[in-house]
Amino acid sequence: MNMLGISGHITVNEIMNALSVSDMTVRRDLNQLFQEGKLIRTHGGAQRIMTSENGYERSHIEKKSLHEEEKKQIAMKAASLIRDGETVFLGPGTTLEQLALCLRSRSIRVVTNSLPVFEILNHSTSVDLLLTGGEYRCITGAFVGTMAMRALETIRFSKALISVNGAAEDAVYTYSEAEGDIQKHALNCAAEKILLADSSKFNEYDFYRFYELKDFDLIITDEGIEPQMLKHLKTVTDTVTSESE
Repeated sequence: MNMLGISGHITVNEIMNALSVSDMTVRRDLNQLFQEGKLIRTHGGAQRIMTSENGYERSHIEKKSLHEEEKKQIAMKAASLIRDGETVFLGPGTTLEQLALCLRSRSIRVVTNSLPVFEILNHSTSVDLLLTGGEYRCITGAFVGTMAMRALETIRFSKALISVNGAAEDAVYTYSEAEGDIQKHALNCAAEKILLADSSKFNEYDFYRFYELKDFDLIITDEGIEPQMLKHLKTVTDTVTSESE
């Protein structure tokens, strides 16, 4: 998936040579990834899923390996702000998965529409866990749609923590309108709204604009953010880096 993310198209022979595996193994695994909706099979190889003329939506697997250390640091900072006994919403995304790893031993209630987040917390004996259900988007592991929205209608969160694909012009963006609407609804049901975004997300756009930066109570990013951007964010809303006290 990483190779496919770089070139957009890859052949069976290229995978065989890079990974030292057989033709049969490659074709079996490509077929499995195709069944999971993570790529398109082509004659002799595969291509990444192109969802618009000018771009594509990164899969969960592609995102997981990007800025991993920064995401871990942001997650640790966010975890330190969550108190035992709170009810929190965790949205989809690999940064939130890192946060879930930090919360496995905490005495809290977690509501999520992310299957990966749910799977991380599912075996915790101290976390009271609720998965929304709804229409499943396999490319991101998120549940969306009317059923997911209804699951959140009567819940009030002490904190809602989300991540995004981009933040620009003092707003946040994601690829899927359905995912954006679920996160917007959860944020509006929260006493405290927190954005977790590594520094690569700023000055980046995606398809769907769903929330304004000024409406977040806190932004947590990493130390790699450009000083001018950090200075600007602090004029919009409270902003901290993962290393700040």
